[in-house]
Amino acid sequence: MSRKLPEKWESSVKAMKAVQVAFDMDEQFQLAIRREALDAGLSPSDQIRTILGLPTSKRPKRPRLTVSLSPADYELLAEKYGLTADQQLEIKRKLMDDLVLHVKNQQD
Repeated sequence: MSRKLPEKWESSVKAMKAVQVAFDMDEQFQLAIRREALDAGLSPSDQIRTILGLPTSKRPKRPRLTVSLSPADYELLAEKYGLTADQQLEIKRKLMDDLVLHVKNQQD
């Protein structure tokens, strides 16, 4: 017996059927494509799709930077900022301050 998926999940079914393709290419080519993507305001994946003549998502993506932090990273950062490791939101605020300061110092 087949159950109908909720309508909001139907678009996810297509994504689940997609196959990710990784490209092992020379670092200079990877860097060039990443730079093109950055200049165009695209993700590297969307830049590759554009180069290959494939459609890209028209919905705007929230631009953000990400980093993965382990529990040990939170311990180190908590020590750096005089916080406890479970104060993750406050640590995130301090990290953002450090990143903004870094960029401002690079621009000076």
